[in-house]
Amino acid sequence: MPATLSFTLKQARRLALAAQGFNGRQPPATIKATALNRMIERLGILQIDSVNAVVRSHYLPLFSRLGSYSSDLLDQAAWSSGRRRTLFEYWGHEASLLPLSMYPLMRWRMQRATRGEDIYQQLARFGREQQDTIRRVLASVEELGALGAGSLSTRQERAGPWWDWSAEKHALEWLFAAGEVTVAGRRGFERLYDLPERVIPSAILAQPLIDEAEAQRGLLLHAATALGVGTEKDLRDYFRLNPADSRPRLAELVEAGELLTCEVQGWKQPAYCLPEPKVPRKVESSALLSPFDSLVWERSRTERLFDFRYRLEIYTPQDKRVYGYYVLPFLHNERIAARVDVRAERAAGRLAVHAVHEEEAGLDEEGMLALALNLRRMADWLGLAQVQLNCPRASADRLRVALAQSEIS
Repeated sequence: MPATLSFTLKQARRLALAAQGFNGRQPPATIKATALNRMIERLGILQIDSVNAVVRSHYLPLFSRLGSYSSDLLDQAAWSSGRRRTLFEYWGHEASLLPLSMYPLMRWRMQRATRGEDIYQQLARFGREQQDTIRRVLASVEELGALGAGSLSTRQERAGPWWDWSAEKHALEWLFAAGEVTVAGRRGFERLYDLPERVIPSAILAQPLIDEAEAQRGLLLHAATALGVGTEKDLRDYFRLNPADSRPRLAELVEAGELLTCEVQGWKQPAYCLPEPKVPRKVESSALLSPFDSLVWERSRTERLFDFRYRLEIYTPQDKRVYGYYVLPFLHNERIAARVDVRAERAAGRLAVHAVHEEEAGLDEEGMLALALNLRRMADWLGLAQVQLNCPRASADRLRVALAQSEIS
């Protein structure tokens, strides 16, 4: 095997799709906890976000890959007590759910947070200046068990925007970053914090501390496994490593033969992959993707892989949006072939499609039918009785026909 492998763009795309769990296989009719946990182990991470336009973002990547599954399975894996808990919350790629097996790989990050490194400056300053408040809040958690920030707040006025945190909320977030508390559960979307020894299995906590370099190499190997092929920036972004950490660790992994350097057609930067990569002959999958799906969250990589420029327009003024408020990319076979502005209108019992935008190559009849089926499956999964098209575009007319066909089939 040559020292530097070379992939066409199509091969790189297939490697990435297969690594991300899009292998074209028909999922079982009933998704069990073992299948769900296996997929999360493969991905290594699920990003959490508060936007609930369709469903909270951490639920959607599993639906995109596994099809209809009970969201209770993910809730149990993330926030139940006992053996059903297989995940923990921490700062992975932003706020994230990660497999418990990765907890030891994050402890160096907790230690850095304790020292005020690699965290928001405001939170680091709070950690330096407000240790009395931090110790008081930690004592409350020790005494009372799982608590939300609201139950500890001593402020009299109503809280403002998300950055207008109370002192107690700041203390809990500092303790969370430092690993002195963890998330035991959620009340609605509010985190409930408790001591790690009451949440994380003792066998995990008892593992010897891994030094920073070894942990960072482990995270980069996880990223390479989950991405299939990626540049240094792609790999470090997966778990949000700093360049100063990722670059020497990548060199060490290449030197040890655990990663190989490679070239991808059209990519300016060198890439990396696991030894003996197996490129699928083709990938036949279709799925609606969360904006926070690990396949597309690194936007420059998405452009390099799929020639698909994607930006979330939630915070763009309505009159300046190009595609819509909450737009889901539509993966069809080996292309991101369309984008759909979708909203779950739960009170009305419908999945509302406000805009359909095909990419330049468009969707043929089979592709449009696949989109219709994905929308119907999503509506069924969310417990919504109908899919309603509110888009005047020609693509929506074609989708309306396909939706009618999907009802017959």
